[in-house]
Amino acid sequence: MNTQLRHSVPTVLTQINFFSPRERNVPWKQTRGAFPMRSTLLSAAAVLSAMTAPAAAEQGDLLVRLRGIMVAPNEDSGPVMPAFPTGTVSVDNAIVPELDFTYFLTNNIGVELILATSPHDVSGEDALAPLGEIVDAMVLPPTLTLQYHFAPDAAFRPYVGAGVNYTMFYDTDAKTALTDAIGPTDVSMDDSFGWAVQAGFDIPITERVFFNADVKYIDIDTTATLTTGALVNEVDVDIDPFVFGIGVGMRF
Repeated sequence: MNTQLRHSVPTVLTQINFFSPRERNVPWKQTRGAFPMRSTLLSAAAVLSAMTAPAAAEQGDLLVRLRGIMVAPNEDSGPVMPAFPTGTVSVDNAIVPELDFTYFLTNNIGVELILATSPHDVSGEDALAPLGEIVDAMVLPPTLTLQYHFAPDAAFRPYVGAGVNYTMFYDTDAKTALTDAIGPTDVSMDDSFGWAVQAGFDIPITERVFFNADVKYIDIDTTATLTTGALVNEVDVDIDPFVFGIGVGMRF
């Protein structure tokens, strides 16, 4: 190769569109191989972002949550009639696990079924306060709500819901304090049908796993019947608990 040709080759190469217009004045040896590497890095970053970005819940998705909940009754009791007209009752709190399922009818509207059962002690109040705990019972209030999810594709995903519940009472027993006071007593509690409202939010952790916090108010009313031989006492109780829950869920 003659001297003139050797000097002309780099000049010709710099005129070929290897580089962007802004970068053509950079010496060829300093830029060789830099731009394929940059494209590779950008492509890898885009793929990684697509793989790790939390996906939005959408129509047809199923969310399964496991929460720890505190059931906090907001009770209002009538008198225990006829034997204790100045005696009332209260219902204590309970902390239990809860499982729920949400199915998305649309991208924003879901239906949630809530399943949990909780043990509660019933205590005497007013004239019955000296007896302390008088009854224990298990409460099963399956609850179905229709939810609206405001931002199902955001990093913070709030929702509200409203629906109905059917509450069943089982394993109802008189405590020793009550049987010592009035004799062996059978206890029964009427099942309840009522309404429910809720509010909560999900925060995605990965594409499928998310954190959840939720609060509900459930309308639960019952009549407890205390049968002691021929004597039958009844007390009407509006339990109406707030249910506070936190947990994790998975999208399917």
